[in-house]
Amino acid sequence: MNKDMSYAAVMARRPEIMKNSAGLDFSQFESGSIAFDYERMMKEAGFTIAEIQKIQSEHGVGNTPIIELRNLSALARKFAPAGKGARIFIKDEASNASGSFKARRASTAVYQAKKLGYKGVVTATSGNYGAAVASQAAMHGLKCIVVQECYDSRGVGQPEIIEKARACEALGAEVVQLTVGPELFYTFLRILEETGYFNASLYTPFAVAGVETLGYELAMQFREKYGKDPDYVVATNAGGGNLTGTARGLRKAGAQSHVIAASVNLAGLHMASDTKFNRKSFTTGHTGFGMPFTTWPDRSDVPRSAARPLRYMERYLTVHQGDVFYITEALASLEGLEKGPAGNTALTAAFSLAQELDEDQIILVQETEYTGAGKHIQPQLSFARSNGIEIKFGNPKDEVPGTNIILPEHPSMIKAEDADLTHMRKSLIKNAVENYKVTPTEADIAFLAEETNTNVEFVKEVLASL
Repeated sequence: MNKDMSYAAVMARRPEIMKNSAGLDFSQFESGSIAFDYERMMKEAGFTIAEIQKIQSEHGVGNTPIIELRNLSALARKFAPAGKGARIFIKDEASNASGSFKARRASTAVYQAKKLGYKGVVTATSGNYGAAVASQAAMHGLKCIVVQECYDSRGVGQPEIIEKARACEALGAEVVQLTVGPELFYTFLRILEETGYFNASLYTPFAVAGVETLGYELAMQFREKYGKDPDYVVATNAGGGNLTGTARGLRKAGAQSHVIAASVNLAGLHMASDTKFNRKSFTTGHTGFGMPFTTWPDRSDVPRSAARPLRYMERYLTVHQGDVFYITEALASLEGLEKGPAGNTALTAAFSLAQELDEDQIILVQETEYTGAGKHIQPQLSFARSNGIEIKFGNPKDEVPGTNIILPEHPSMIKAEDADLTHMRKSLIKNAVENYKVTPTEADIAFLAEETNTNVEFVKEVLASL
């Protein structure tokens, strides 16, 4: 008998499809309420740091260099109070196969698919992860399908996403491109069910465990070269796996580094809006993903996300689009390094943060990415103009996402702003109660304290206010 492939029927089969395609039964970690056994789920990834490093080293991933940005650090000191202006470093993840840190996530996910006997992998992503999965699948001899949300209803595509589609196809993947909206997840589920392939999700414990080597590696490299851990590690934040994996790796190395999140401020632009889809100039690393995934991680394409950034971030800094374009150009012209926009989001936040810190302190931006074609500054700005976005010089704090992009008239105008973490913690607790529709148990309250990096008293106060 043919299966009902209507939208409602496919979505109703989601738990079954996910279980069959993930190689992992998420129900075994559930409590029947809000809480679930997160650490046990992470252990089910079945890899130690040493094992992941071996897998990655055999497939063109890891052992990427750390580079000090002396000229950008000197520029930051020009605008800092006396004695301030921390040293800025980057971990050059563009050196990985496929050109981004996402190769770390893909390496373990694709390895697991091969280990479990799947013939191919499927991933739903418009970012660098598609190319990373395609690259690793090619190395392992597996088929690869990448599902992209690429176009608005006019058939106009984001240049950066189109560039990433080109990279995926060059690496042997089949790319399915869709318009913005609910068809992405529906199509993704259909493909998983029809092919029987592995769900190489960004949010499985396999994928996030692959990023733990990044945090572990940077701590070990810093100790060997500088005799200390970096004081601050800044991670671009979207779905949360980058920050989560890096922070967990730092902890496994025993590092005491402060972990800071950074996103481009795209307040007011709804990511699922057809009319607003092409009015943003950043396809990842922005608040449109960073905020909702931080306050409710389980909105992802697996039942329980392994990316839970609010457990680990100590500050959440936002920067403006014009700021990031400026720092991208400054990195190229002052340091001779041409990198893509996502990692430069964290670099922009680091440039501002450095001015608060002492000169002998160290900030590490924990990833860079490749750049090319539609990822460059000029195609992005040209695309913005063609969509009616005003491009001008001025003060980026006056920028209105979807209306204009304001390039700073002077680098002293680049100022990161703190997001309200207390508000975000309250939102996560509220979302948990609303999504599970239960009266929280003591175990739920303890879990929510871990989720929000607070304590039981804080959670009880928020619950009382609801």
